[in-house]
Amino acid sequence: MQERSSPLEPAALVVAVPAIGVGTWAWGNQFLWGYQPERHDAELKVTFQRAVARGFRFFDTADSYGTGRFSGRSETLIGRFAAALPPGEREALCVATKLAPFPWRLGRGGFGRAFDASFQRLQGKLDRVQLHWSTARYAPWQEGPLLDGLADLVLAGAATSLGVSNMGPQRLRRVHGQLAERGVRLASLQVQISLLAPEALAPGGVAHCCRELGVELIAYSPLALGLLSDRHQAGESWPAGPRGVLYRRLWPRITPLLEAMRAIGHVHRATVAEVALNWCRAHGAMPIPGLRTPAQVDGAAAALAWQLTAAERRELDALALALPVRMPANPFQSA
Repeated sequence: MQERSSPLEPAALVVAVPAIGVGTWAWGNQFLWGYQPERHDAELKVTFQRAVARGFRFFDTADSYGTGRFSGRSETLIGRFAAALPPGEREALCVATKLAPFPWRLGRGGFGRAFDASFQRLQGKLDRVQLHWSTARYAPWQEGPLLDGLADLVLAGAATSLGVSNMGPQRLRRVHGQLAERGVRLASLQVQISLLAPEALAPGGVAHCCRELGVELIAYSPLALGLLSDRHQAGESWPAGPRGVLYRRLWPRITPLLEAMRAIGHVHRATVAEVALNWCRAHGAMPIPGLRTPAQVDGAAAALAWQLTAAERRELDALALALPVRMPANPFQSA
């Protein structure tokens, strides 16, 4: 039988298989994740320590992570936990935070106070500063000056590198050129990538653009808010709130994909979540799953011990593209 080629970018174009980072969106988020400090902070501390001990070095956060009275909580927790590390271990980490281009943050100095606040919450451990989303869809004139302000921070040594998020190939090329004129390298781009959100990996898409420009590709929501972790079997209760609504809509229609992931996981003695993470890695993207427990850290670490075969990747590619449902797109994702 003739082997079917993948309609996504071929893995042969990927120079190296990326590592796995740690996402901290849930640290402080009550709306989606039910955060309660008295219940979760102690376990999050152990989770952070386990992640460092297992070799995780990239931690992603944002100044908007944390809902209501817990605004900025994710940064505060990372800052607190990192400060307790021995100096050498703390220095080895790359802590990246995203600054939100809210409408009132204008001009080249529009991120000044926000950066200072994040720097304080992180207790000085702020290595990569990132634009949280593109304003191209609603205020394209806002973005350029804000990026110049972030470049100023890097050139002044306040942060060591600069990244962006939620941009397509057209915007990415423009931003890359703008920063290059300032002598600042664009280090990374974050976009939603998972087997339920494969659009970035299509030929000519943003993944191809990142390889061409030498920009690290980071995959957020690689487990699709837990849908691809396979923790909820049919007949069990769904998560509460908006995640539950999403599960009820998508779960019944992704069964063929989950079955294939279980079969691949069986071959590698791995979980479905490991398969999902390694699919991102096979396409050259560093996944940053949300890790909230030491067990989840161990699961992500286990994914680093093996890789998908080319045939397995192609099988998952075909299934992902054939699904009748997708994860909701980020409304700020630019072209």
